[in-house]
Amino acid sequence: MFKLENTDGFARAGKLKTEHGTIETPFFMPVATKGSVKHISFEELKQTGTQCIISNAFIFYLKPGLEIIEKAGGIHKFINWNQPMFTDSGGFQMLNPEFLIKIEEQGVHFRSPFDGIKHFMTPEKVMEIEETLGADIAMCLDDVPVHTSEPKRLKESVERTKSWAKRCKESHTEKKQLLFGIAQGGTIEKLRKQSVQDIVDLDFDGIALGGLCIGETRDKMNIAIQASMPLIPENKPRYLMGVGTPFDLVNTIGYGTDCFDSCFVTRSARHGLVFTQKGNLNILHSQYKNDLKPLDPECECFVCQNYSRAYIRHLKVLGEENGLKYLSYHDLFFVQKLMKETRISIQENRFEKFKTEFLKIYKKIEK
Repeated sequence: MFKLENTDGFARAGKLKTEHGTIETPFFMPVATKGSVKHISFEELKQTGTQCIISNAFIFYLKPGLEIIEKAGGIHKFINWNQPMFTDSGGFQMLNPEFLIKIEEQGVHFRSPFDGIKHFMTPEKVMEIEETLGADIAMCLDDVPVHTSEPKRLKESVERTKSWAKRCKESHTEKKQLLFGIAQGGTIEKLRKQSVQDIVDLDFDGIALGGLCIGETRDKMNIAIQASMPLIPENKPRYLMGVGTPFDLVNTIGYGTDCFDSCFVTRSARHGLVFTQKGNLNILHSQYKNDLKPLDPECECFVCQNYSRAYIRHLKVLGEENGLKYLSYHDLFFVQKLMKETRISIQENRFEKFKTEFLKIYKKIEK
């Protein structure tokens, strides 16, 4: 299922085999919560080098509903995506007061953002939903606390996450679908280690680190990741949920992570943030009003080959949809190329040099 091909320090290059194809690691997944990545078609996604996407099982359960997904023959056929795909359980929605009503031992009470109807989601119900959807990799239901939670709440989350993970595994019957467990624990090292060990002991197909990159400092996030990695067996893919800045992708690959997802890339693009080989730039700044250079002169994407900074700024300022499309495409292309270059550097045993040079440029998240 997962084959480790080479390591360079703690950085890893491998292959993750799924029902819809093999994913080369490390890899980044754009977020297609409702079955679509904003402003980019699936055909364009493939052109960026995207190998895999992630959607939200709870959202699909609400709309359009499982009946039409079953009738279509599964989520891949419904959205016409023939490559690997993850579905998240909906646990992340616990952070959103628009969704969350209350959490209890048996499960979590959610409110639909579409019609206000209440839904009680248990680990067993989530597995039923994810098996019906039929994504290549399903995620367990976990208890996701806010990053400012007190130690008592974090401990409660770790214990509940373990209990729910066990119930998810016991009720998951689709053997062709891989199942990943999720560890919690906030940024308290002792709790994080406990939760990782809990999930490892249950022997899932992969191990994810949840509850990070949700407001805590980068230093605290990195400490939690580094504390977790030695506890995860080498033959298990390691999924760092919610991370998507170029800096954090390269830096945490150096800790041994294999897989990422985040809406940061496309959301930042929609706000005018452009990733380049020389660092980030904000296309809305007035200095680009008359700049006829490409977004990134070193980029091979179709946007950089055909359009100038001035033109794309013009579209963005006027609210033209194509401006959002071009920015989103370019930033995703940049990240997917970065993942490919990182993988090659690991295979060629020069990752540390690659990382050092890259992080000098991306030494901070641009505002």
